[in-house]
This record gives sequence, C-alpha cells and structure tokens, in this order.
Amino acid sequence: MSKSLKVVKNSLPKGAKMEDVLKYFKRRSVATHRVDCLNWPEYPYKPRVSFKIAHNGDEIFLQFRVVERGVRGTFEYDYGSEPWKDSCVEFFMIPDLAKPDYYNIEMTCIGHGTFACGPDRDHRHNFDDSVISRIRRVASLGDKRLVRENGRQCWTLTMAIPFDIYGIDGADVSGKVKLANFYKCGDDMPVPHYVTWNPVGCPSPDYHRPEYFGEIVFE
Repeated sequence: MSKSLKVVKNSLPKGAKMEDVLKYFKRRSVATHRVDCLNWPEYPYKPRVSFKIAHNGDEIFLQFRVVERGVRGTFEYDYGSEPWKDSCVEFFMIPDLAKPDYYNIEMTCIGHGTFACGPDRDHRHNFDDSVISRIRRVASLGDKRLVRENGRQCWTLTMAIPFDIYGIDGADVSGKVKLANFYKCGDDMPVPHYVTWNPVGCPSPDYHRPEYFGEIVFE
C-alpha cells in the first residue's frame, strides 16, 4: 500500500539561514516520518531512521535523523562520490508527473553526495558541483572523513534544496502532488542495509524504482 504525507509550508524567508532551519525542525509540531520498511529478508538490519520535511515556496527543507550501528563517511567531495557505500540517506522525487524523469539526492552522514536525474537507473544525468553546491547542508558530524565501525551512533543531516534545481517553480507547488521515496542504505557498512519509507516490491535492493514511490502533497 502506497504511503502519503504532507509537505507543510512554513514562514521561513527566502534564503533563510541554516541555523533558523535547524531551529524550525526542533519544533515538536513538525511531523516526523519513519523510514522503516524492510523489503528484503536477506538484509534484516534496520537502523532507526526518520525525517521531517517542509517548504517555503523557495526551497524544500529536509532533515534526516539516524541512529545506527557504526557510522562511515569517507567522501569529502560531491561530484564523483559514491555516497551509497557509506552511511547514506536519500531523497528521490518526480517533480513533474507529466514527465518520466525522477531526481535523486544521495548524501552521507558528513553531508557529501550526488544529485542526478533521468527516467531510470541506466539513463541519468549527474549534475556537477555548480548545481550540487546549491543544496545547502548541515551535518551534525561535520564534513570531514569519519569512520567509526562500532557502537551506537546518532546523527542528523539537514538540507535546503532549491525548487529550481528540479526545473519547477516553488511558488506554484501548493496543492500539488509529487511522487517520492526516502531511503537509508550503507553498501560497505559493517552490516549492509536497505531501508525505505514507501515499500519497494522488487526482488533485490533497488531504489531506482519510481513505480514504488509514495505521494507527497505540498501545502
């Protein structure tokens, strides 16, 4: 069964400081959504993952919270990195339902990663740093290489994502439905794992499956 959530509209000004975005997400009134679907029995480990999401007509604000066994952030750069190998959170979205392209943001626990678009896994355009750098980020663990193999690790990643990098006008999203999914993975972690917000029905781990996206409704 496909999930649905509301992307609330807040009163943060255009270009709001990230410290104000962080304060906004501390409010108890902002809904928390769980990334807790285990779709593949051969990968039973489930870290505790949640996210909060909002917008102000200019940017999408997204904050992931993760509690996991060990943590890994080995890429200190964006374009050309492979964030899915590390402690990674991901946001995939179809911004225009009249077009087949979906966009994927994949970021590590230290806030480095990729941004790409295309109709499927094999036909994608990877944006370079001139675009990726416009995704503003604050990682609670900092932005330098970090590997802690053992123990309970807690971290957050907060992003401000401009609507225009999706090719859409954020001033026109209110009341609109988009399709999306939210993920946590770690291919090269001590315990590899693949957890999703909306269930994914393919036989092996594959996040590039827009047919399994859920609905997000912009307030």
